[in-house]
Amino acid sequence: MKQIDNIKLKEQVREEFTAYLNHHKHRKTPERYAILDHIYSTKGHFDMDNLYNSMKQTHFRVSRATLYNTIELLLDCGLVVKHQFGANVSQYERAYGNENHDHLICLSCGEVKEYKNGNLFIPSQQKKLQRFKISYYSMYIYGICSKCLRAKNKEEKKTKSLENKISHTKKK
Repeated sequence: MKQIDNIKLKEQVREEFTAYLNHHKHRKTPERYAILDHIYSTKGHFDMDNLYNSMKQTHFRVSRATLYNTIELLLDCGLVVKHQFGANVSQYERAYGNENHDHLICLSCGEVKEYKNGNLFIPSQQKKLQRFKISYYSMYIYGICSKCLRAKNKEEKKTKSLENKISHTKKK
């Protein structure tokens, strides 16, 4: 069932991309469609280096310039979403076929995890948004991941232990 849904999704985004390219009088190149197909064949976030290397592994040669230009077109037509999670590297994800989700961003290591939280728009909030058609939403939650928190606590204990040893040594 998921396979059929994914095929339908790919057909839908291909049609939308074709309509966009026609409307804006852009060329419909095999490279642009290969990039679109590759993005919609995988889930999750990616940066341009990941996309370039991933496409290279599938033996589809595409220049970085073509990737950047195509991503700009996909952003403009709403088929890809761009995120800036705090680092200097932009991350992207497909706009269709994703469940609404939040992003948990670690301020220490920079890791980004997706958190599926269901629909945040309860009926009372939906009433406020009557004249606004939501395509998707995203929330960024910044904090410290458990791995970094454990490392930080371990370092603090180590520092306190060292301070205690120094303090006891000075008293003698």
